[in-house]
Amino acid sequence: MIQFSTHTIRLLFITLLAMLLSSCGFSTNTAYFLGSDNQTDSTVESVANDSDLELIEAETATSLSEELTILSKTGSWQTDPSSLNQNQEVAYDFPIVINKQVEAYLDIFQNKQRSTFKRWLARSGKYVPMFKKELREAGLPEDLAYLAMIESGFKQRAFSRAKAVGLWQFMKATGKEYNLRIDRYVDERRHAEKSTKAAVAFLSDLYANFGDWHLAVAGYNAGGGKIRRGLKRYQTDNFWSLATHKYLKLETKRYVPKLIAAIIIAKNPEKYGFTNIAYETPLAYETLRVGPGLSLNAVAIVCDTDSTVIKQLNQELKTGRTPFNKSHYDVQIPINKKELAEANLPKLNSVVRTGYKTHKIRRGDTLSKICKQYNINKTTLLKINNLRSSKLIAGKNLRIPYSSAQYRLVKKGVNGNIVVNDLTMHTIKQGETLSKIADTYNVPVDLIVTWNGLASVHKIRAGQQLALYIIDDNTTVTVTNTPQSLHRNVASVPSDNSSIIVLSEQKKIASSKRKISKHQISWYQVRKGDSLWTIARKFNLSTKQLKSLNKLKSNRIQPGIKLKISNV
Repeated sequence: MIQFSTHTIRLLFITLLAMLLSSCGFSTNTAYFLGSDNQTDSTVESVANDSDLELIEAETATSLSEELTILSKTGSWQTDPSSLNQNQEVAYDFPIVINKQVEAYLDIFQNKQRSTFKRWLARSGKYVPMFKKELREAGLPEDLAYLAMIESGFKQRAFSRAKAVGLWQFMKATGKEYNLRIDRYVDERRHAEKSTKAAVAFLSDLYANFGDWHLAVAGYNAGGGKIRRGLKRYQTDNFWSLATHKYLKLETKRYVPKLIAAIIIAKNPEKYGFTNIAYETPLAYETLRVGPGLSLNAVAIVCDTDSTVIKQLNQELKTGRTPFNKSHYDVQIPINKKELAEANLPKLNSVVRTGYKTHKIRRGDTLSKICKQYNINKTTLLKINNLRSSKLIAGKNLRIPYSSAQYRLVKKGVNGNIVVNDLTMHTIKQGETLSKIADTYNVPVDLIVTWNGLASVHKIRAGQQLALYIIDDNTTVTVTNTPQSLHRNVASVPSDNSSIIVLSEQKKIASSKRKISKHQISWYQVRKGDSLWTIARKFNLSTKQLKSLNKLKSNRIQPGIKLKISNV
């Protein structure tokens, strides 16, 4: 009588479910290098509970309401041209106007928003030196560096209600127009240097259009077309005259006096009561070229630094990993870490683990909807929750699996293969095939197809997530036909299923039975249904060894050909 272990029966049930159920659609998600760190969210707009990479509100509704209320009581927006650059204590290269609206903001920053402005001043130390350098090289006023202060408060991941993002608050269309990459993996509006270059180019174009910095700043916020139409409608050529009309919203008009007030205080903070400011260190980094899908946590390990430091330097990476749809990516790392990081990269290894989060079933939830939300297939979800049907009960909880990776450095020569437990979630990387994935995890291609209900070995795409059930020991996993008499050993298996596939664990055949003479060449003629994996296992070889012996460049083989099994 054939006996099966509990582990084998558990895997049999997994495979049976895979044959009976089709997988639901996948939503594109992030790839990972040797495993995902925290695959809990099916979207890539946010990073799974990572405060170092989540978007931050640029401005609170309370602050906005407070400013608009005060400005609405300041009266006319007209200003006397003689008020330009009246304050001679500090040199300005942006045209300074002192009027009721500017005075209102000077008061707001010193009082109601004092703590906020103090934080802005502290952050300015990190960015303003780089901003001024870029502005100076482009021939623009260096005081425009403080435009980022009123736009984002010097926060790289700032976002507005209008969906503008970054230090310079670019809308997506404008960002792309100025060559910022914005996709599911990277948002260069959140990249300090690249977004600054784009802002400088945008401001240059606006000034070339209007020939006036007040109008250019108003156009930066409202759009050049809006300002141009307003000037034509009211037959004026300056911002202050345009602002006397109701054409521009108060929320838009405020940017010019707000910027002027910010410049005045930032360039002479002590005069306005801002003392003992702990300015942040100027932004500095060097770059490290790495491959696709590399976790920032892994980058931190090769640099021997804290992961928070690496994430702060790479805030444009929305998923916490380098894009897997590019062959390489230059991550930013701390100064003087490049040599160490390059030496450590080949030693990087990860242990993949599967964790679980809880989903509370809501009224209207379906299995397909939940699968799509968490980017898993029905087979996996049913198995993990011991469900025998797709019927869900509102109020009950479902366990949702996700893969996590713990990174480590290993000595040269130590096997750096992935270590996994029974279930691991693999997200397909650009250029990967099922054959390559099968080789990586040491399982047959057909089994991956069965586990995930795939229509074909060729119908996979980058970003798609696969559930893999791996035995983490020294046994060999083979696929066999199951006698009909074994059906009763697996709970809830339909008795009329005549084509059941089962996993059986077999210890490797004794080396004496596999041993081939060193002075003999052995050959094997490929039969229909054979794969490199099955042949390699039959002769106690790895797929890599078999390919090397036969100088094969791919895993494709044809029935009838002969493969060398050993060297002379």
